[in-house]
Amino acid sequence: MARVSESSALLIGAEAADERAGERTSLVLVPRASGLPAIAWLGTSSAGLNAADVEQVRLSGTLPPGNHGGEAHTVSLLPEVAHLWFGRPGLAGHRLGSAPAAGRDWATAFETEDLDTDGNRTVVRATDRRAGLALRTEIETLPGGALRLRHLLTNTAADPYVIDHLDVMVPVDERATEALDLTGRWGRERAPQRHPIGDGLWLRDGRSGRTNFESPTLLVAGTAGFGFNAGLVWGLHVAWSGNSSYYIEQQPHGVLTLGGGELLLPGELVLTEGETYQTPWVIVVASTAGLDGLSTQLHDYVRSLPAHPSSARPVVGNVWEAVYFDHDLGRLKELADRSAEVGIERFVLDDGWFGSRRDDTSGLGDWVVSTDAWPDGLGPIIDHVHELGMSFGLWFEPEMVNRDSELFRAHPDWILSIGDRPPLESRNQLVLDLGRKEVRAYLLDQIDAILSAYPIEFVKWDHNRPLADAGSGARSDAPGAHAQALGFYALLDDLRAAHPDVEWESCASGGGRIDLGVIERVERFWTSDMTDALSRQQIQLWTGLIVPPEYLGAHVSAPENHQTGRRLSLDFRAATAIFGSMGVEWDVTSATAPERARLAEWIAAYKQHRPLLHSGRVFRVDTAEPETYIYGVIARDGSEAIAAYVQLDETVHEPVPFIVPGLSAETRYTARQIVPALRGAGEYTPTSWRGEGQSFTGGVLGRLGLPAPFRGPETATVVHLTS
Repeated sequence: MARVSESSALLIGAEAADERAGERTSLVLVPRASGLPAIAWLGTSSAGLNAADVEQVRLSGTLPPGNHGGEAHTVSLLPEVAHLWFGRPGLAGHRLGSAPAAGRDWATAFETEDLDTDGNRTVVRATDRRAGLALRTEIETLPGGALRLRHLLTNTAADPYVIDHLDVMVPVDERATEALDLTGRWGRERAPQRHPIGDGLWLRDGRSGRTNFESPTLLVAGTAGFGFNAGLVWGLHVAWSGNSSYYIEQQPHGVLTLGGGELLLPGELVLTEGETYQTPWVIVVASTAGLDGLSTQLHDYVRSLPAHPSSARPVVGNVWEAVYFDHDLGRLKELADRSAEVGIERFVLDDGWFGSRRDDTSGLGDWVVSTDAWPDGLGPIIDHVHELGMSFGLWFEPEMVNRDSELFRAHPDWILSIGDRPPLESRNQLVLDLGRKEVRAYLLDQIDAILSAYPIEFVKWDHNRPLADAGSGARSDAPGAHAQALGFYALLDDLRAAHPDVEWESCASGGGRIDLGVIERVERFWTSDMTDALSRQQIQLWTGLIVPPEYLGAHVSAPENHQTGRRLSLDFRAATAIFGSMGVEWDVTSATAPERARLAEWIAAYKQHRPLLHSGRVFRVDTAEPETYIYGVIARDGSEAIAAYVQLDETVHEPVPFIVPGLSAETRYTARQIVPALRGAGEYTPTSWRGEGQSFTGGVLGRLGLPAPFRGPETATVVHLTS
């Protein structure tokens, strides 16, 4: 790595060895004579942008009255009160000792030791000798254009040092006036919310021990009215599967920052001499093209990961909503037969195959095949599934245990709890302490034995309750959430190493653990336990803000949905599922012959188009009517696209234009429906669409759009555009 001189401003992210077409996120780092370098600017690379000019503009302007020596428009790499930063500090902590017992070294003043860069990676090393701390900050340029940052803090003194928080913080252009993030609950994950940015701190803490339904997912600041396709926007994501903090803060003098990191519980991180805490990676991204610009950079990064699936995403048939705990071999064989007939490629046996697990009150933790439910083991159903040409998947929930289980009776001390206080149960479950090596070793042995005994190609890994009273007996009841998240990663990493041909799905009561930390270790997410297609439209749309479609499990459910009781047409259910990792969550043995034939049509269409659906650039359209969604994918070379026009409910006004943005302006595209729309429940009557077979230039499609389709409530028209 090359060392940068004290006076050299550094533009990070403008170029990378694997640079692709499109925007790239950049920042300007300015070394200073005293203290840590300043982040003078964060935005997108463009022609003529250079670090020296940015430094001149940002650091030589008039200082706001009352600043008293602080620098306008800059944020230190780790903001400190010692340099007149009066917002949320980057580091909060203190040293334990005697006289006083706590509170020393709470205000740091780091001095830069060196700053090295190799183009894709920049490392800043700093020390505060008086406080006995060493800081290492890493900044990396990611494939696709985003940046990621993290801090490593080492205690170099004899007395322990308590970390309350250690966050990554970046500046945002003062033109940003609105903020957007996501919230939610079980079955309604990732609902958008936005508000104007005012002075003060907007803080979102996640304390459930996992990413959870209400996670901000991506905290975005942008210019007034920004949307999917327009506006200057800046986003931040904490790539971590445990507790987290996201925040946006505006100082009264106008400096605006985005920040985030791991939320640490009281006393959870205490560094002894020589110990180091490494924060999660925090990913930052900027775009001049609205939210879709952020998504493009993030999706390209995800698609570069080693764990990104290299094979076509199979159509998954999960038996949960078909049979629940009723594991009857004859019934499951018949279900497998019908599944293969309609084109399902992977058959997944869900909860209920192990121990005493006949309902949700017992058996969790005993990962041995139930001799009651499966007297001849899992071999008969796995062999039958394989004979039908499908792969086989199995459900596990490794982090949880039922009180009524052999594991809990043998090791009641293995759960997260606080002393002799009765542990809090949720969903009849307690949480195993994965911070303990012996617990991870037990789970590794049990799961490895099953995966070694049977030819299993896929594991659905569930996590059905939040952490509460999560004290670890191994740490004298101190909080164990941080160690739990690391233990989960370690266990999954060990299992992946032992079984490299198995694919893994992250599920946590649905979409409770979807983040860019766990995505390094899985090939699929269960997007939500909500399988109602009308609800799924919003959930999938906004989950796609950070995760590309090929990861998002999207299943065709029963005609009368199990969660809402709502009845939806098969076409609407299938059109919703085709824009993810398609699957079926329906007892297809109960479907009529016409229903199975129609489902097979949709599955065949998914197989035909999944190379484009799972590689193209995602677009979404800002519509004047919230009841209308328009979205799709465009091939990287612009040669084709797939677009959906979704009518959730009736609208007051005339049909929303069927805009397809981002195509080559001069190229002419021919439009044809994918599985032409049908109307009626049970009686499949073709519905004509006046755009069928017509051709338009990309310029027309981006401005005027395709002819609007039939817009009855709960309908979807899916169109393939070819040049």
